[in-house]
Amino acid sequence: MIHINYEVTPALLFPAVQRLFTLSGDKIHRLQNRWNPAKGTPVFTIKGEYTSRGWTEWTQGFQFGGAIYQYEVTHDAAFLDIGRHNTVDFMASHITHIGVHDHGFNNVSTYGNLLRLMASGAIPYNPWEKNFYELALKATGAVQASRWTQLTPDLGYVYSFNGPHSLFADTIRSLRALAVSHQLGHKLMGEMDRPISLLARLLQHAETTARYAVYFGEGRDAYDLRGRTAHESIFNVNDGAYRCPSSQQGYSSFSTWTRGLAWILCGYPEEIEFLETLPDSDLAPFGGKQEVLARFLRVAEAVADFYLQYTPIDGIPYWDTGAPGLAYLGDYLDRPADPYNEHEPVDSSAAAIAAQGLLRLGSYLKRTGHAEQGARYYQAGLTVAQTLFREPYLSTDPTHEGLILHSVYHRPNGWDYIPPGQQVPCGEASMWGDYHARELAVMLNRAATNQSDLRFFDIAFPAA
Repeated sequence: MIHINYEVTPALLFPAVQRLFTLSGDKIHRLQNRWNPAKGTPVFTIKGEYTSRGWTEWTQGFQFGGAIYQYEVTHDAAFLDIGRHNTVDFMASHITHIGVHDHGFNNVSTYGNLLRLMASGAIPYNPWEKNFYELALKATGAVQASRWTQLTPDLGYVYSFNGPHSLFADTIRSLRALAVSHQLGHKLMGEMDRPISLLARLLQHAETTARYAVYFGEGRDAYDLRGRTAHESIFNVNDGAYRCPSSQQGYSSFSTWTRGLAWILCGYPEEIEFLETLPDSDLAPFGGKQEVLARFLRVAEAVADFYLQYTPIDGIPYWDTGAPGLAYLGDYLDRPADPYNEHEPVDSSAAAIAAQGLLRLGSYLKRTGHAEQGARYYQAGLTVAQTLFREPYLSTDPTHEGLILHSVYHRPNGWDYIPPGQQVPCGEASMWGDYHARELAVMLNRAATNQSDLRFFDIAFPAA
């Protein structure tokens, strides 16, 4: 169980954040100068160098979005150039990619962040550039929403790359694409010019995920622990019936892959922030604003509590809470995680994602009158960040292209590098882990310097 540090603050973490961005800048330049785009998208490191791994192209937005975050904090125009020019040169295919559920990962991280910076005045206003980013965001949300399985009139989901029968936990974080596309006034157009609400699809996907990918301790099956999550939910597309949980990257269908848990922990609080800003009339057809927010909050609190209980005391989880080798680690939840152990790897990328979710959940509860409960989650997020932003997780080796070490991609497939003398993967980084560590650091930098919260949907421009 995480030992929450109630003394740590964003201000106390500010030196660690500055150090992270100093290291981060060198690593971004190193990768930019070495990487050959013809090799595809960098995914994770092997022996300290980023390499591609053909499965789906879901990490390129993290590569260039990380450079945009680097500019946001350091104001070094070289990183803005990397983010801006590579977005134009390489991201167009991701907008119209009909084969993946990852539009929010790739395109909100690039086009979305650039539009947000322009709206805030952090980069110069240019009407054509603004229109370019807005069109990209409108299109990506519609394309993502078109990858749809309707189960009942009120339930459906953006299906995964496995096909129409498959709902992934990951996609809840990628719903940002539907959110900003809706925010920009866009609709998906169907047969006979029928407009399809992107907000409706966002809410239906979120409810389907809550109902089938999240457990609430209500006796759903023999492994129903409150807050546990399933990576994949399988449906019969002929009649819309739910069939079973599954997992692509976790240990089993009935254990909790911690990065899948983290995606849900991050995604629901972030969407709560977005839904808070909508007028009541937008959410009236879905039961009303308060009911929708309460449902999202119930999910977020359940998975957050599970994360706190089933993660070691320093906030870094092992890759799956049911991984069989954990039985050999004894009281592993009562001591700091050990990335060099002989039995099961940790996953620092899950920690980077989960920490952000804990901060957002805590902030929401504090501003809605639940100070004590909010402080618990917020301080837990800071506790995770405190561990993540120092060795052995922060990469200080200038020859290593990764920023956050001890990340795991696909343990069952054996894709992750195991160094000589070690028994499990360790010492390597991933593009999503590095990106979310930078995003977490941007959040803490803004909090420490009394800026407004980092929100993906802050893309509105002042009225002329």
